[in-house]
Amino acid sequence: MDNNKKICGLYLRVSTEDQAREGFSLPEQKQRLEDFCKYKGYIIKDYYEDAGISAKTGNYRPEFERLKEDIKSKKINTIVAFKLDRITRSIYDWEELITFLDENAAYLDCANDEINTTTANGKMISRLLMSVSQNEIERTSERTKVGLSGAIKQGHIPHQAPLGYKHENKKLVIDYTTKDVVERIFKLYHDGLSYQKISTLFNKEEVLGKTNWRDSSITAILTNEIYKGDFVHGKRTKSPTYYENVVEPIVSKEMWEECQVQKKKNLKVIKEL
Repeated sequence: MDNNKKICGLYLRVSTEDQAREGFSLPEQKQRLEDFCKYKGYIIKDYYEDAGISAKTGNYRPEFERLKEDIKSKKINTIVAFKLDRITRSIYDWEELITFLDENAAYLDCANDEINTTTANGKMISRLLMSVSQNEIERTSERTKVGLSGAIKQGHIPHQAPLGYKHENKKLVIDYTTKDVVERIFKLYHDGLSYQKISTLFNKEEVLGKTNWRDSSITAILTNEIYKGDFVHGKRTKSPTYYENVVEPIVSKEMWEECQVQKKKNLKVIKEL
C-alpha cells in the first residue's frame, strides 16, 4: 500500500444517548464523512459501524476491533471519524490508540473536530479535547448522582416496587393490599420460624394465590432495608450509598434489626451442626 495515499476506513458510531442529544444518525455521519473524504482526496476502503454502543472504557465494539485489525494488516492507513468522541471519551484509551497508530504508521482524521494525528500539534490538540471531554463526562456523572440522591430522599426509589409497596406518582408508597403479608413474615421469623417453614406454610395456605414461595423469597424480604424505611443504592457495588427514612416503613427498625440478629444466630447453629 502506498503510504502517501490515505486509504481510509470510515468509523461510524452512535449510541442511543448520543442520537437523542446530538441528532447525528449513522446515515448522516456517513454522508458527512464521504463528503469530507472527497474534499481531502482520501480513498474509502471500507465502512465500520457500531450502532447503539457507547464509547465507554470496557465496552466491546466489534467493528472498531475489525478496523484495528485492518490497520494491522495494512488494508487501510487512516481512520476517519465524525468527531473524536466517536472513537473514545477516555484519555487512557486515547493514549493507547495514539501508540497503536504510531506503531502501525496509521493516522486519524476527524471531520468535525479538525483533528489530524499526522502532526505533533494535531496530537496535542487531540489530548486537550480529550481532557475536556473526560471532564464533561465526570461532571455529568456528578450531576446525575446529585439528582438521583435528591430523588431517593424524596421517596423516588429507582427499583421495582417490592412486596408491600407500590409506585404512586413515582414515589414508593405502602400497598395496603399486601402490607399484612410482609408484616406476618417478619413476625413469624421473629417468633422463631425458619425461612423454610415460612415458605412451606405460605405455600400450604396459598398466600396471595401463590404456591411457589421459596426460602430465597422470604430471605430477600427479611434482609431488605426498605421495610424499615431505608434504602441502599448500589448494594452490590464496592461503594453503596445508604439512605435513611426515605419511605414509610412497614416494620419498626427494632423489629428489622432483631430479625437480622436472629438470622446470624440461625446461621451459627447451622454451621455447628
